[in-house]
Amino acid sequence: MSMDPLTHFLDGPRAVGAFALAMHMSAPWGVRVDDHAALTIVAVTRGQARVDEMLLTAGDVALIRGPEPYCVTDDIASMPSITIGPGQQCTTVDGRDLRDEFRHGIRHWGNTSDGETSLLIGTYERPDEAGGLVARALPRLVVVSHARADGAFLDLLEREITNDDPASQVVIDRLLDILVINTIRSWANDPTHPRTPTWLTSKDSLVKRALEYLHAEPAAPWTVELLARQVNTSRASLAARFRSDVGEPPMTYLTRWRLTLAGDLLHSLDTTVADVGRSVGYNNAYAFSTAFKRQVGATPSEFRRHRPVLSPDH
Repeated sequence: MSMDPLTHFLDGPRAVGAFALAMHMSAPWGVRVDDHAALTIVAVTRGQARVDEMLLTAGDVALIRGPEPYCVTDDIASMPSITIGPGQQCTTVDGRDLRDEFRHGIRHWGNTSDGETSLLIGTYERPDEAGGLVARALPRLVVVSHARADGAFLDLLEREITNDDPASQVVIDRLLDILVINTIRSWANDPTHPRTPTWLTSKDSLVKRALEYLHAEPAAPWTVELLARQVNTSRASLAARFRSDVGEPPMTYLTRWRLTLAGDLLHSLDTTVADVGRSVGYNNAYAFSTAFKRQVGATPSEFRRHRPVLSPDH
């Protein structure tokens, strides 16, 4: 057996020239983010901020799964006066360009150069950069408190953001990847956060073994009965426990898992669409294309050609 689900999940993030900056703000302020990005990480290094209605204080880290818009403000009553659009275009709500006005040196931005609130922000524009699993499986907002966040990596990222060395972007990319991975791991292992059924936070040892089989051999001709035999239980017991722990039936989950893997594989041009389909259990190219379009909203060829940022709910 190859790897447990969480390990495969955490192997995803691969930032490439990620957008990253330190944001400094003096109250009152509000930013509406509608950049369509797949995933954004926000860390508070000084003061406090709200992501939608969730309060973050110094040391807290949030992961925001796109592409839906969200607001970052100093206070729940503050109305956004700034909009961040696709390509990180920054304007007032009536369209005035703020890039030069809010720029304060290398990767430093905000309505002041030294406000009471400072944030570190890193953005993965596309799902393939964030990892297909990350872009589809996380809740819309994940928050890890300062008590569980890794302050050492925050310090490293904050220092590197001010560095104008030619290699700094590569270092920032890798630090963002590690910070995202550590944040997800801390969140998944936090016994205090409310748990909704999902494979990522599975606690049932029998279900986790079943997940390991599905993840290790996604192209195998699985049935609920065959999977139940592998984990030494009855078909009915596995179906009930899987649905309770993961939130959906085993074969529904398997289809989602196969097509998520396919989406990641399609970003490589080294294999044909038909080869990708076969590698995840679809020997019929038409069946693969139909299933992929049903879940993702585009055929495999369209997805490969346009690399779209798609809603995780498609």
